[in-house]
Amino acid sequence: MDEPRSFISFGHQGGNDGIIPVVTAQSETGPDHGRQKEVTMCRNLSKYALIFLFLALSGLIFLLRNIHTVENWNCHTVSALYQLQSRIQSSFVPVSLPTFHHNRTFCARLGQKPSPEDELEERYLLESIAWPGPPHRSTPVTLRQTSDPVHSLFAILPDKGGREWHVGDQLEALVQMHDFQGRPKRYGGDFILARLHSPELGAGLAGTVLDHRNGFYSALFPLLWVGVAQVEITLVHSSEAVAVLQRLREERPDRVFFKSLFRLGFLSETTVCNMCLPPDQQPLCNYTDLYTGEPWYCYKPKMLSCDTRVNHAKGGYLKHLITNKEALLFQSGVNIKVHIHSSGPDRINVLPPREDKAEVESSSTKPEPMKLAPSGYYYEDSWRPLGGVTKRQFNESSAITQCLKNKVINMYGDSTVRQWFEYLIALVPELKEFNLHSPKNVGPFMAVDSTHNILLKYRCHGPPIRFSTVMSSELRYISNELDGLSGGTNTVVVLSIWAHFSTFPVEVYIRRLRHIRRALLRLLDRAPGTIVVIRSANLQALDQEVSLYNSDWYSLQLDKVLRAMFKGLNVLLLDAWQMSSAHHLPHALHPPPAIVKNMIDMLLSYICPEK
Repeated sequence: MDEPRSFISFGHQGGNDGIIPVVTAQSETGPDHGRQKEVTMCRNLSKYALIFLFLALSGLIFLLRNIHTVENWNCHTVSALYQLQSRIQSSFVPVSLPTFHHNRTFCARLGQKPSPEDELEERYLLESIAWPGPPHRSTPVTLRQTSDPVHSLFAILPDKGGREWHVGDQLEALVQMHDFQGRPKRYGGDFILARLHSPELGAGLAGTVLDHRNGFYSALFPLLWVGVAQVEITLVHSSEAVAVLQRLREERPDRVFFKSLFRLGFLSETTVCNMCLPPDQQPLCNYTDLYTGEPWYCYKPKMLSCDTRVNHAKGGYLKHLITNKEALLFQSGVNIKVHIHSSGPDRINVLPPREDKAEVESSSTKPEPMKLAPSGYYYEDSWRPLGGVTKRQFNESSAITQCLKNKVINMYGDSTVRQWFEYLIALVPELKEFNLHSPKNVGPFMAVDSTHNILLKYRCHGPPIRFSTVMSSELRYISNELDGLSGGTNTVVVLSIWAHFSTFPVEVYIRRLRHIRRALLRLLDRAPGTIVVIRSANLQALDQEVSLYNSDWYSLQLDKVLRAMFKGLNVLLLDAWQMSSAHHLPHALHPPPAIVKNMIDMLLSYICPEK
């Protein structure tokens, strides 16, 4: 890539550019005389051009040396100059991106040096999400050698002794992966989803997939309802595609890039920003947070100082990240989220629980496989959590108002929790949004119900944040915001932070969650009655482009880290992953209203549990 550049442009006034014709004429004295006049005219024009260039350069030097004086010009003149330079900048100056060193990352070791305990935890977390990859080959793999959902099959394994299925039993489906040539695969690493559902009953359950690392996978489901239960197995990504995603995460954290506008008077520049910028290409502006040590950098403008930064914005997505052969691993309808067919029946009929469990257990000839309980399941399209809080139905706005009465609800994070803010103010007419003149879809936002003393607030998390434009003064880190809360029994904190970290090494996410966890512990120490709800990641629609930046595989890895880091704390987890995986509606980054309604009911059930 070219060396990164800042963009700069200056306003100026002048007439329209034109073409000065050179007219040659032949006099009556002959052709030699005409050529002599032409040469003389060209010399005069060259002399004028040099004079014009000298004056232009003199004016430019004067402008730069007297920038503060120029700022006091008539306001209309400055406005015209600024508009002109903006048009020139947008028309002629492309965004220049840094050249990234692909053999190493600058992200993982940025920020404050972790303590020995933090390093130990980080190693444990990274080991817990380690993903088996395809074997190393001397030649590049071809599409024909990769996992093909059409040639792959699954089969429901018979119950012990061929008996009937009952509620409380565990169902196992065995999946065997084949490549596009129909040959069985001998290694694991495929990303597979499993679901047990019954459209007639409005029932659904996310299964647990175990990778045997030999081309076989087990999908396990507890049987939780009486009636028909149908198995659905989906290949999200082949093991070869996951290997590409892993490489991108470690080597190309710049594949989503950011930018900031710097402005002083009518002079402005835009430079590239990111958490990980190669430090050897251009001077940097260091915006590392003073309290958390969270790093953030922008390339320093050519003519302006670092403290003239105005805003933060998503710059865009890098293209051409993978080879043409690798692109074949990410084809919608071919090997991205394609169902795998059953070699036999794909459904069973589940009977009520057995009456004599002791007799059943004594007749068993082999031990039961490890039971893996889900967090809940759908029945009649309503989420039913397993263990913990009982979900209440909040179908009327009056019930929501009564639950939130005298409470302050603070929502921090990405757009998936902003969706909850928008859902609540649309559902509860008494919650009136207070106009803070914030950019749409960015925030901060606030809604008030003065009659019932309810305050609902939303603020996005600090960078990296891929929103359109956020003013620099509104960039806040969640941990710092939590330290500013008094807390108490009437305070609710709702967090959702995952979607904007998928392009960075997992160490970056661990560091961010560590700061949030410490702030939450401080909050709960000074105000133990504070209610804290953490929303997990959810599945979303994927195509080739989305997969390279926001694949469900990235989200799954982050989700496992989040659950492990907040396990054992006095916080409540809302399992958006299983709630989106178990439902029959298509996956979406912002889940459809039917799923959000169940999420809001769970949130309110945490705030106002059944007495």
